[in-house]
Amino acid sequence: MQIYKAPLEDMRFLLEALGYEEVARLKNYADFDLDTVMAILEENAKFCTNEMLPLNRVGDVEGVKFHPEDASVTTAPGFKELYKKFSEAGMLSLSQTAEYGGGGAPYVVGMILSEMSTSTNKSFTMCPGLTHGLIDALLHHGAEDLKKAYLPKLISGEWTGTMCLTEPQCGTDLGLIKSKATPTPDGDGYLLTGTKIWITFGEHDMADNIVHLVLARLPDAPEGIKGISLFLVPKFTLDGKRNAIYCGGLEHKMGIHASPTCVMNMEDARGWLVGEPHKGMRAMFTMMNSARLGVGMEGVALSEIAYQTALAFAKDRRQSRSLNPARQDAHAAADNILVHPDVRRMLLNVRASNEAMRALGYFVAKHHDLSLHHEDPQVREESDDLVGLLTPIIKSFFTERGFLNVSDALQMMGGAGYTQDWSVEQYLRDLRIAMLYEGTNHVQALDLVGRKLPRNMGRSFMKFSSLITDFLRENKENPALAEFLTPLKETSKKLNQVTMSLSETAMADPEMVGAVASNYLNLFAYTALAYMWCLQLKAAVQRGDKFGQTKIKTARFFFRNLLPEVDALVQCIAAGKDTVMDFEAGEF
Repeated sequence: MQIYKAPLEDMRFLLEALGYEEVARLKNYADFDLDTVMAILEENAKFCTNEMLPLNRVGDVEGVKFHPEDASVTTAPGFKELYKKFSEAGMLSLSQTAEYGGGGAPYVVGMILSEMSTSTNKSFTMCPGLTHGLIDALLHHGAEDLKKAYLPKLISGEWTGTMCLTEPQCGTDLGLIKSKATPTPDGDGYLLTGTKIWITFGEHDMADNIVHLVLARLPDAPEGIKGISLFLVPKFTLDGKRNAIYCGGLEHKMGIHASPTCVMNMEDARGWLVGEPHKGMRAMFTMMNSARLGVGMEGVALSEIAYQTALAFAKDRRQSRSLNPARQDAHAAADNILVHPDVRRMLLNVRASNEAMRALGYFVAKHHDLSLHHEDPQVREESDDLVGLLTPIIKSFFTERGFLNVSDALQMMGGAGYTQDWSVEQYLRDLRIAMLYEGTNHVQALDLVGRKLPRNMGRSFMKFSSLITDFLRENKENPALAEFLTPLKETSKKLNQVTMSLSETAMADPEMVGAVASNYLNLFAYTALAYMWCLQLKAAVQRGDKFGQTKIKTARFFFRNLLPEVDALVQCIAAGKDTVMDFEAGEF
C-alpha cells in the first residue's frame, strides 16, 4: 500500500514563516507571488500522487534491463511514458532560466517540486535531478555555443544529463582519474577514452539523447586533482551520429531498482571542453553542490511518505490495551496503537525532525535565490556564504536522520513494516544510497570543517551565528517563546565554543579534526534545526489556530526529546582522536 498526500499546508506555512516574500519581490520572480506558487504546487502535487506514485512499486519490482547485444537499457514499464508527461507538465523546466526556455521560477519552488516527486518516486526523480545539475554547470561554465545547442533541449526534457566522475580505481579521490582526452585531428573538440562506473541514468530509453559531463585528463595535465578537465560528451552528437560512449553493464543494488546505475565505456568518444583546461573540478562542483542539496532533501521526502504510511497504519491497527485505563476503548477488544507512548515517540521522532529539516532546506533554497538575484551585493554575498556553509549539513544530516526516520516508521509498524505490503521497506532501501553518493557523509563533514568554516576568515559561520543572536535579542520579551529561547541560546553557545576550539586545533592536528568532524556536523545541524523551529514557532504563535498549536507541541517534543542529543555530541567531540586512533592495524 502506498500512501501520500503532499504536505501543502506545511509548505505554505514554511514559505510564509521563512520570508518567501523577500524572494517574490526580486524582479526576476515578479510573476511568482505566494498564491501563484501554491497554485502551481497544488497542480504538481496531483501529478505526483496520480502519475508518479502508482509506478513507484512497479519500478522497484520490475527494475531495469540491460541488453548487451546493443548496449541499451530498458526502464521499468510506464517510466518512458511517465517521463514524457513529466516533461510536458513542466516539472523539469519550471525553475530553470527563461533565457533557454525554462519557466523562470525561484529555486525554492524547484526544491519543493523535487521533494514531492522524490516522495512519490525516488528512482524516477533521480533522472531529472541530474539533468538539473548538468544545466547548472553549463550555465556557469559552458561556452556560449554549447549553451545554445544543449540547454534548450535539456531544459525542455527532450534530452537528459549525467555526471561521470567515478572510475574503478577512484571514488572520492578524484585525483586518481585515468580517463584521457586528446584534441581531435580536425580541431573540433576532443576524443575521450576511459571507463566510468556508478553513472546514474547513464543509459536509458526515456529520452532521445543523453548528455554526459565527464572528468578526464588532457595530455599535458599535471598530476592529481589539479590536472582534471571537464567535457561534455553526448550519446548522439549534434549531427545525429552515435558517439562512442556505451553502457557496459548495470549494477545490482540494494535499492533504487528503477534507476539504472551504469558502467560507461568511452573509446575515442567525441567531447567538448566545459570551462578552462585543468579546472574541471571547479565546474563539476557547481553541479555537485546543487546535487548535494537535492540529495539532502531526499531524506525529507522519504521521511514524509514513510511518516504518512506509518500514521495511516497506526490509525487502523489495534493491539493490546492502553496503559492508561482512561484511554481504553470499551467497545473494542484492543486499543488503537496510537494510545501507546512508544508508538507516539517514534512518530514524533520523524515528524519533529522532518518539519525542522524541511524548514532548513527551504531556508537555504531561499538564500540561494537571494544570492543570485538580490540587488544588494552584500545580501548576495551573505546569502552565498550561508548556502555554502549549510549545504554539507543538509546533505549529510538530512540523509542520515532521514534514514533513521524511515527506520522508526518501519519499527512502529512492527512486522507489517518489514513486508512489501506497505512499501516502507522500499523507502528504507531507496534512501540508504543517499548517505553515499555525491560525496559520502564524512566527506561532507570534512568539507564543512576543512573548507567552509575557515573560508573568508570564518565569515560564513559568524553570519549564521549572528542570525541566532539577533533572533534571541529581538524575541527575548516574547513570553510565548520563552521556553524555547533558552535551549536555543545554550545550544548555540555550545556550538560556538566547539567551533572555536576546533578552529584552533585544525592546523595543528588535522587527524583529530577528521576524528570528530562527523559529530561536529551533527552538532551544527541540531543547532540549525533548533533555530528553524524557533522561526516556525514565532509564526505559529501569531496564527493561533489548531495548526499553530500542533506546531508548538511538535516543537516542544523536538526541544525536549531530540535536542538533548547535542550534549552527547559535545562529549564525543571532546574525546578527540585518541580512542579512535590508538589501535594498531593488526588489532582490527
